[in-house]
Amino acid sequence: MAEIKFDIIKNFGALSESPKGWKKELNYISWNAREAKYDIRDWAPEYAKMGKGITLTKEELKKLRDLLNDMDL
Repeated sequence: MAEIKFDIIKNFGALSESPKGWKKELNYISWNAREAKYDIRDWAPEYAKMGKGITLTKEELKKLRDLLNDMDL
């Protein structure tokens, strides 16, 4: 399996942290030297490993924001 390269351009913060120290974070990341996108996923300490996540364009992130704002939480 090919190595996945990433560059975290901006970390917006952690949404949660597991007892094992993994954090679910919102980041602005460039994957494999491509255009950066917004990304929500679990990360092991020191970014040694990553879990499954979701990557969003700016437009998708805005739509998600709008959907969340319309929800009665």
